[in-house]
Parts: sequence; structure tokens; C-alpha cells
Amino acid sequence: MTDFSNTEAAVIPRDAATLILVDYSKKSPKILMGKRHSSHTFMPDKYVFPGGRVDPSDRKMNVASPLDQTVEDRLAARAKRVSPMKARAIALAAIRETFEETGLMVGETGLGAPPKLLDTPWESFSEREVWPSLDQLHFVARAITPKRHKKRFDTRFFLTDSSNIAHLEDGTVGPDSELTEIVWVKLSEAKDLDLPSITSMIIDEITLRLDQGLKSYLPVPFFHEFRGKYVREEL
Repeated sequence: MTDFSNTEAAVIPRDAATLILVDYSKKSPKILMGKRHSSHTFMPDKYVFPGGRVDPSDRKMNVASPLDQTVEDRLAARAKRVSPMKARAIALAAIRETFEETGLMVGETGLGAPPKLLDTPWESFSEREVWPSLDQLHFVARAITPKRHKKRFDTRFFLTDSSNIAHLEDGTVGPDSELTEIVWVKLSEAKDLDLPSITSMIIDEITLRLDQGLKSYLPVPFFHEFRGKYVREEL
């Protein structure tokens, strides 16, 4: 365990969500990772899973399917005021942020266009007639940034099969974008990239979880600071 004790007042962490896309089409599964721009003050040049903060629009978007009840319950565990509506918004944030950073839309087609949320990233989902679907999202980890950091997030990590990608919007990734490149990397080789420490830990967790078959009853690891130490507990 690492000592993160600090006498300064800690910044309140913001709700955030991340999506781990897994490609099972080959013998060795691959995961999608993106390289953050060098100008970022938070984790520059690091390879991460796409994700970011929950936005108010995430509470308003319509979905093709709801969260699995087990996932919804786990999202509310050890958390303050996580209603079913907030749990849904957190999951939708993972899908929206993935689209904003990679151009990939996760969801279903063939259902017509979802109601349009003007002036939000969700407007593109309506234009492409993609409904975000939540029932295929596996909640695989939660991590709160240690108190010593000036930017802190309460991040929930979701995982889904890449076959749930319904559309790709070109031109999202590039030298002037939040992610300068994205790569599909074998899960067994992902830790060779330049990763934040928490991302490396999550890769270990999802490797174990995939080996166990992504069963919904499996405990969800929760990384957070407790009495000055960064600890792993389970939800």
C-alpha cells in the first residue's frame, strides 16, 4: 500500500466513467486504449481507456436497454446518493465519452432515431440512429483519485464487447484532439504501454475477471484512500 497522507484540504472527486472495449475476434483478446495529448495537465502522454466526467445531458438520454440490476446495485454500493437515475447517467457517460474521444458509438441500430438532445454530443447518436444500450455493460472496477492530487475523479470502469460498436465517426482522433492516437492492443501486452498506475491495476483486474467469465456475481474491486493508504476493497 502507498502512503498518500496530506495535510491540505482534499479536492472533492467528480463522478466519472470509463469504457473498456474488448475485441474477442482473435484467440488473444485485445482492448482499446488511447494516448492522451501532451498538453494535458492530468496524465499527459499516458495510454488510458476512453472516459471522463459525467455530464448533465447523460441524465436525459434515452436508451435501448437498461442497466442490469446487479450492475445498478453495485454502482450504488459504498456511494452517496446514487439513485437508479444517477447510476444510469454514470453508465451513459462512459458511452458518450468514448464517442467524444474515439468516434466510436456503442449501442443498437434498427430502432429509428432516439429523441434528439440539441447541442450535446448525444445529438450525433440521434443523427446516426444509434440508441445507447446499457444491458451489455459490465461494471468491473471503481477508483477514486488519491487526495494529494489537484484533480480528482470517482471513476467507474465498465467493460463491453467491441461487437456492440454500432458506428464509427471518422476524424475524432488526431494530433489536436484529446487522444492523439488509439490502438487495439493484446490484453497480455497492454502493460508494456506507458500507463498510469491505476490503469495498470485495472488491467490486472479485468484479466482476472475475463478468466472467470465476467460473471455478474463477482465482486467489483474498489480502489480508494483509507487512513492515508491507497487500498483495494471489494463492492
